[in-house]
Order: sequence, then structure tokens, then C-alpha cells
Amino acid sequence: MATRVIPTQVHAVLDYVTGGALVAAPRLLGMHGTTAGKVLDLAGGIATAQSLLTDYELGLVKVIPMRTHLTLDAASGALVAASPWLFGFAGNGRRYWLPHVLVGTTEILAAALTKSR
Repeated sequence: MATRVIPTQVHAVLDYVTGGALVAAPRLLGMHGTTAGKVLDLAGGIATAQSLLTDYELGLVKVIPMRTHLTLDAASGALVAASPWLFGFAGNGRRYWLPHVLVGTTEILAAALTKSR
């Protein structure tokens, strides 16, 4: 197992940056209104809401334990990474799958490398 080196405070900042970036990405990448864009919008909204509810330094209402948060991050990352194939937009020729795989993989890695306290 990898050593957990990311402090929860750094993870919290990354969560909010990621949530905002996911919501902005469909507009910046020309996929707004598509299934690919909706997946990123939804993932960004959920990431931000989850962050607001997590029991860490930047959580507003601290009801989600950090271990649960990390598990949800990994599951969300796996879903986002697989979404081009699950929702059928991987082969549309526009490479809409690439941001999803990159973000999903990064989310899984961040969850695996973040301290749980």
C-alpha cells in the first residue's frame, strides 16, 4: 500500500479546486450540454457538496468522516474514469473521454495518498 503523504488540509483545498474545475471544464472544453459535460458538472457539484460536509479543516458542516470521504472520492474517481464507456461517449471522435480518465485517475490517486486524519 502507498504511503499516505497528503495532509487533509491540502486535500481539502484540492477538493474545492477540483469541484470548481469540473464544473468549469465542460464550458472550457466545448462539451457543455453533452453527456460528457453533464458527467463533469455532476461530479463537480457532488465533490463540492461532499467537501462542505466533510469533517476536515475546510468542511462547513462536518458530518462525513474523512475515511468515508476518501472512499467516496475513490468511487467517484472510478465512475468518472469509466463514464465514457458506461454512458457511450468514448468513441465519438472528439476525445471527450480523456478529461474523464485523467480526472478520475487523479481522484483515485489523491484518495489513496491522503492521510485519513
